Amino acid sequence: MLRQVLHRGLRTCFSRLGHFIASHPVFFASAPVLISILLGASFSRYQVEESVEHLLAPQHSLAKIERNLVNSLFPVNRSKHRLYSDLQTPGRYGRVIVTSFQKANMLDQHHTDLILKLHAAVTRIQVPRPGFNYTFAHICILNNDKTCIVDDIVHVLEELKNARATNRTNFAITYPITHLKDGRAVYNGHQLGGVTVHSKDRVKSAEAVQLTYYLQSINSLNDMVAERWESSFCDTVRLFQKSNSKVKMYPYTSSSLREDFQKTSRVSERYLVTSLILVVTMAILCCSMQDCVRSKPWLGLLGLVTISLATLTAAGIINLTGGKYNSTFLGVPFIMLGHGLYGTFEMLSSWRKTREDQHVKERTAAVYADSMLSFSLTTAMYLVTFGIGASPFTNIEAARIFCCNSCIAIFFNYLYVLSFYGSSLVFTGYIENNYQHSIFCRKVPKPEALQEKPAWYRFLLTARFSEDTTDGEEANTYDSHLLVCFLKRYYCDWITNTYVKPFVVLFYLIYISFALMGYLQVSEGSDLSNIVATATQTIEYTTAQQKYFSNYSPVIGFYIYESIEYWNTSVQEDVLEYTKGFVRISWFESYLNYLRKLNVTTGLPKKNFTDMLRNSFLKAPQFSHFQEDIIFSKKYNDEVDVVASRMFLVAKTMETNREELYDLLETLRRLSVTSKVKFIVFNPSFVYMDRYTSSLGAPLHNSCISALFLLFFSAFLVADSLINVWLTLTVVSVEFGVIGFMTLWKVELDCISVLCLIYGINYTIDNCAPLLSTFVLGKDFTRTKWVKNALEVHGVAILQSYLCYLVGLIPLAAVPSNLTCTLFRCLFLIAFVTFFHCFAILPVILTFLPPSKKKRKEKKNPENREEIECVEMVDIDSTRVVDQITTV
Repeated sequence: MLRQVLHRGLRTCFSRLGHFIASHPVFFASAPVLISILLGASFSRYQVEESVEHLLAPQHSLAKIERNLVNSLFPVNRSKHRLYSDLQTPGRYGRVIVTSFQKANMLDQHHTDLILKLHAAVTRIQVPRPGFNYTFAHICILNNDKTCIVDDIVHVLEELKNARATNRTNFAITYPITHLKDGRAVYNGHQLGGVTVHSKDRVKSAEAVQLTYYLQSINSLNDMVAERWESSFCDTVRLFQKSNSKVKMYPYTSSSLREDFQKTSRVSERYLVTSLILVVTMAILCCSMQDCVRSKPWLGLLGLVTISLATLTAAGIINLTGGKYNSTFLGVPFIMLGHGLYGTFEMLSSWRKTREDQHVKERTAAVYADSMLSFSLTTAMYLVTFGIGASPFTNIEAARIFCCNSCIAIFFNYLYVLSFYGSSLVFTGYIENNYQHSIFCRKVPKPEALQEKPAWYRFLLTARFSEDTTDGEEANTYDSHLLVCFLKRYYCDWITNTYVKPFVVLFYLIYISFALMGYLQVSEGSDLSNIVATATQTIEYTTAQQKYFSNYSPVIGFYIYESIEYWNTSVQEDVLEYTKGFVRISWFESYLNYLRKLNVTTGLPKKNFTDMLRNSFLKAPQFSHFQEDIIFSKKYNDEVDVVASRMFLVAKTMETNREELYDLLETLRRLSVTSKVKFIVFNPSFVYMDRYTSSLGAPLHNSCISALFLLFFSAFLVADSLINVWLTLTVVSVEFGVIGFMTLWKVELDCISVLCLIYGINYTIDNCAPLLSTFVLGKDFTRTKWVKNALEVHGVAILQSYLCYLVGLIPLAAVPSNLTCTLFRCLFLIAFVTFFHCFAILPVILTFLPPSKKKRKEKKNPENREEIECVEMVDIDSTRVVDQITTV
């Protein structure tokens, strides 16, 4: 009883609101426009988010804490010899992979000379600045002798060239660790790719060579010069590629990911314009009909204007509050399109059910009472689910900003639909009541005045006047609308046919089977190449790197951050045991073995051991580079202690993929907790992977829980709680299918797909809630009758919004970007699966599942008699028929 009272009270409130808006249409039409112009004007000075890590890496992660600890122990200037990987921070750098179209050996004489010429060309790059030209020598990382440090593979190729020039045959390159003539052992697992080896790891051939050039970025001027040098580096590599067409080069810099991520917005512009044109055309067609008075093409256009004003307002607010634009915002207009268009089409559908002999204010009040309650509840669902995603519980900044922008846009869209679109409905209502043309707003003459006009003229001015229709025909004045006619005359009878139902149920079982098959194969995707435009440096470089350099994982730093007893043989064995199974590419491991043997032989005490450890770095040239890997601390009694140390590891892998690296990270983390020695492991890629799975699923998990709670508590606001039960089951079925088919369509569970799944919850509720509400609240007739009635009442609005949404998505599929490809596939699946449920699954299942529609038998008594008034008419053939029956 309480639910019915609340339901009637809310309907009354919306009815009065509609009457008030109809009494002041000019104000409510102009206010949203002025607000949008004022707030949207600030968007002309929008800022673009430059940091991809800030957007896509988990905000709160152990990897960032570990990075701060590593930077405090071993600053970058202590790591200048470690150029085989980005050990602590990506910084500024330029990379190039050189390979051949014909899988030639890149270590032969021709290709070796070619790579060294490329290296010489890169070192000659100049960045002009006022008064000075910067070269690589001015911004490179310097050695102790103030010379630029370059990749060790360059020294290897130079020695290989000298050996050939002097006809030395004893020079051999081993893989993955080789030795230079100065005795240093260098790791080349990330510089040589597609390697074929002889016995004893001697390299026979290599299909690819990778060169890396690290730059300084210690201040703003240095960082600006380094950024321009990176741009010139890519141009130099492209020019070198043109002059040497037999080799293929893949340049990549620290700015490539950011530029390619932002490139999605630029390449999407013309496709979004095409999408807008198609949506406008379809919206106008969906609101048009042959009757030129009752047709509402302007409302189709004004519905899109309402959505655009809300989106512009939200963009202005985000910009004024310091928010920055990023390419993920491309999904916001499509979220607004799905929600906003259905609300406007539902209002138009309610307008068609009102009586034409009523005043415009009364018709508007009836529209608001009929449609605004369900639209308000679905809007509240959007605000709650996206609001949870915009909360601090969301650990990925891109998802949080997207949800925040969506919340603001949806809130203003709700206000503008109530005000701007409601006022537009009032204006078109007056045009209709005055029998003016729906497009040209001119008075439409009666049919007898058009007899002498051309056929095309009469077609444009086709209209039905009230005096030409009987009372029984008045309710069917909108039946000439194509979609209304299709649903009433054909589809409703066909989908509820007894012979069609078994095939629909069978099709649903097939749908569940394939969805389950895909659901069991869901994988989380943290590959950053999934968010950039296609045919870019990031995609080409990443593909080449996975093809040629996937034998070994990225270099992982193994950092011991406590003062351990290095002179103790058991501790030395523990350290070596923890790194067992990895390729140890740091000299500290070989030096530790040397000290271990020495300690076993001499039994050195702690003081003598640390003194010898320190002095050996100064005296032994083969160990001179190890002063970068050990930190000494001098005590008050002149004793020297080892505060921290490090070594570098790589894991032998079959394929460098994110799942394998994530498993490796978790394994090392568990080992660091249980080990006797306090150590951490770090690589800059861990910042993106750390807690990525939990951070990724948190917005969807929280939104699902909030949606279920809202559905539970809103059961007290709707007239029947069974509506929420059916709605929950429908949402689960749709989301389950979308996740399954999304996986089968090769879409991973990444930031974009999770945001789309959150939207899918709301989109399903948007379309299914009115349909289920009409069916559940229906009384006295059969289930089949109420299924038909629900489809006739709400099916047109669902079909109109689906057609507009579909034509708007189609151009998105052609955008050359992985981000928009994921966006299109997810949104298309959400729209298609929801449409399948609204027009096939629910109409069939509801015909044989609760609630029951049995008519209650009431005992008649003399006090409850019904008087029937019959109005009889006699036609020409004197046939008596009953024209109208009125119950008093």
